[in-house]
Amino acid sequence: MSEKAVTDRRRRAADWFRNLRDEIVARFEALEDVEAVGPFAGLAPGRFEVTPTKRTAEDGGDAGGGLMSVMRGGRVFEKVGVNWSEVQGSLGARAQAAMAARGVPGMAEDPRFWASGISLVAHMQNPHVPAVHMNTRMFWTPHACWFGGGADLNPCIEYEEDTAHFHAEMRAACDGHGPLDGADRYARLKDWADEYFYIPHRKRARGVGGIFYDDLATGDWEADFAFTQDVGRHFLPAFVPIVERRREIPWTEADRHTQLVHRGLYAEYNLVYDRGTKFGLESGHDATAVLMSLPPEARWP
Repeated sequence: MSEKAVTDRRRRAADWFRNLRDEIVARFEALEDVEAVGPFAGLAPGRFEVTPTKRTAEDGGDAGGGLMSVMRGGRVFEKVGVNWSEVQGSLGARAQAAMAARGVPGMAEDPRFWASGISLVAHMQNPHVPAVHMNTRMFWTPHACWFGGGADLNPCIEYEEDTAHFHAEMRAACDGHGPLDGADRYARLKDWADEYFYIPHRKRARGVGGIFYDDLATGDWEADFAFTQDVGRHFLPAFVPIVERRREIPWTEADRHTQLVHRGLYAEYNLVYDRGTKFGLESGHDATAVLMSLPPEARWP
């Protein structure tokens, strides 16, 4: 493939992720504009604080960066981050080894990479509203190019109706894109999420799942990109109706305790197991942006 074709694909993907970030930020701020009741009635509507981020380049060259968008202390969101990034450079030894372990060839000979994506984590004020995570990304090396991402719901107080709604939207994102690895796409990615978002030392899942995929390179870049776009498009329909349904439910201090303990599980997973956290820190990206996913408060039993 020509250098121009590669550059064009990168630009299309990075622009898509940036536009998705803009859409989600606007929709979340619109949720904040609805007048609150109960303990959050006196709060002003939350707004995102947007900070440019930079990746550290060992050679001093242009390594790219992104936008870290964080809202704290809103009527609906206690803390939510919607980050977009476009970074490039050369992978260090540990990141090269991680790529080699995943089957990416030639990294020792040519460790250049480019990556862009959106990463979102929301921790909510009302314990009846679930936390949520979503990300989609494209990763390129001179030897391979792939997509990854997914979304998963993390309630501390589970409602079967909410879980069913979220999974129905994730299935809808998969519909029309055909099987994957010889299996139903949604079923394959749901199982992958159940496996990936499992906390071994707690012997439990961190939430009620969703879908997850990585290393998606079927040989049809356009099809893989189209699927990744559909995952992003279905996020707001999957999550916003749940927020609107649960945001005004009264809650108790016992509910808040349950929420904080559940956040402890979330923090443990992201610090110990999450692949994206490890890669972000090892590749020199802004540590504050990488650790945006951590909750503002948590508790351990």
